[in-house]
Amino acid sequence: MTTDTPARLLTLLSLLQTPREWPGGELADRLGVSRRTVRRDIDRLRELGYPVQASMGADGGYRLVAGKAMPPLVLDDEEAVAIAVGLRAGAGHALEGVDEASVRALAKLEQVLPARLRHRVATLQAATTPLTSGDGASIAPETLTVMASTVAGRERLRFAYRAGDGAETRRVTEPYRLVSTGRRWYLVAYDLDRDDWRTFRVDRVSEPFATGARFAPRELPTGSAAEYLRRSMQRRGDSYGIVVEFDAPAEAVAARVPQWMGVPEAPAGGSSCVLRATVSESVEWLAVRLATLGVEFRVREPAELVECVRELGARLGRAGGREDPAHVLRPTDAPAAPTASTAPTAASTASTAPTA
Repeated sequence: MTTDTPARLLTLLSLLQTPREWPGGELADRLGVSRRTVRRDIDRLRELGYPVQASMGADGGYRLVAGKAMPPLVLDDEEAVAIAVGLRAGAGHALEGVDEASVRALAKLEQVLPARLRHRVATLQAATTPLTSGDGASIAPETLTVMASTVAGRERLRFAYRAGDGAETRRVTEPYRLVSTGRRWYLVAYDLDRDDWRTFRVDRVSEPFATGARFAPRELPTGSAAEYLRRSMQRRGDSYGIVVEFDAPAEAVAARVPQWMGVPEAPAGGSSCVLRATVSESVEWLAVRLATLGVEFRVREPAELVECVRELGARLGRAGGREDPAHVLRPTDAPAAPTASTAPTAASTASTAPTA
């Protein structure tokens, strides 16, 4: 019998957070107490804000239902390890949908994990290899969690940084936000040594260290970290502009494209829109990304992306058994020739913007 009331309540809460209805008798057996004690413990949980619903009947049951606010979760060892491993695996690549909120969740979870569970998480991840992986640069999950914790805690961050030309520097920053572009993570931060805002590719960061020094947050010039990153990319020499027309309203397209690429433009009441953006990704990756948006589109600029989309469409058509696949994803009105400012040749090697 569990005589420690707080421990018994945590055990009861852990059971109720399993999505099923628990008969009162079964809960009593699990906890080693009487049904009356179970009813009293249920009342205590309700007083703490947990929405426990009871059902009538010969052997009434209990289950936890959704409330207005999410109460603290109680996880057993196996559940905590499973969640941590999953978050770490996703955080290692800039997967779309695994954004800063997910990294913050990982930082919080790893902060409270007992040492024995942190060791299990690290051991399990080191011993496994995913069958597939993202095509972006790999990042140590510890790097992201340290950064996320300093962003949330408004704590100065020190790290080593390797620029695109290979130059190694040490940076002391006031971190503002982490931004994922779908393939890469970027840190938007105020660089104290350069007395200006900078963006840093996280896969080029090493030895991140939370200094413990707190700071009052500064006002970002653009108001949005995603917008600041987009403008930073425009200033970089290895980025290039794209113009893509979509056969869908601007609102629908905006919900599908990454925020850092900007907002599609559309005439008032129009059923189509145009996206003008500056990117630093390879044209191959961008062609695939556009094809997976689920919206009809036509690439106008640059010529390299037009040709890449055309080749991708032909390849997909052949894969589907079409004899004349040229119409698949066919761009129209391609520019006659590429310009120097819009001619990407490989994946981005950008570092910070402005140049640090």
